[in-house]
Amino acid sequence: MSGTIYDKIEYIVMFVNQFAKHHSLTDAEAYRYIRDHRGIELIDECYNVMHTQSFPDMIETMDSFCKRNGGTLG
Repeated sequence: MSGTIYDKIEYIVMFVNQFAKHHSLTDAEAYRYIRDHRGIELIDECYNVMHTQSFPDMIETMDSFCKRNGGTLG
């Protein structure tokens, strides 16, 4: 596994913040939405790629992923 747990946590915090801003949500609302639609699992499994991409691109990816898992944003 590349990257430490701290790197992943830091990325998740930054990603949730950017996702929240993009969707006009609070950080807590964004985190719950992403978590409830398996997005945290996606970040954990794909961190090595995701952290090298831009936040706008990854927000678009997360929107699509969450929709496939019952989400309604995006």
